[in-house]
Amino acid sequence: MEILRFYKEKSKRWYVDILNWTGRKSALQMVAGADDLLDMIAKGRNEVYLYFSETEIEDAEVLHFKRKSLFNGATYRLKKFEGNNIKQKVWLCDVTLHVLGKFPKRIYFKEVKY
Repeated sequence: MEILRFYKEKSKRWYVDILNWTGRKSALQMVAGADDLLDMIAKGRNEVYLYFSETEIEDAEVLHFKRKSLFNGATYRLKKFEGNNIKQKVWLCDVTLHVLGKFPKRIYFKEVKY
């Protein structure tokens, strides 16, 4: 279980804020559907906090594992968002391994409001 902060810079690019990250900032950029998903969640805001878990969370959205990418990352599918069928494809990079330790079959997530 993990709460992560995502922020959108003036460049309109989304990034995840990971404490003690020693790699390149570019590795933390949300692309290939993850940025679109964050836009849907944020509804015009430039910052969101999301709670992630491999185990089911009440009223959470669910990313379903599709396949491991050839070189890095994995593709997931968000079948529903806020109760609506959307079938959004989301690619998650290997930073997911840093956060969750693996690419789980399902990733449950829910916005945390501060």
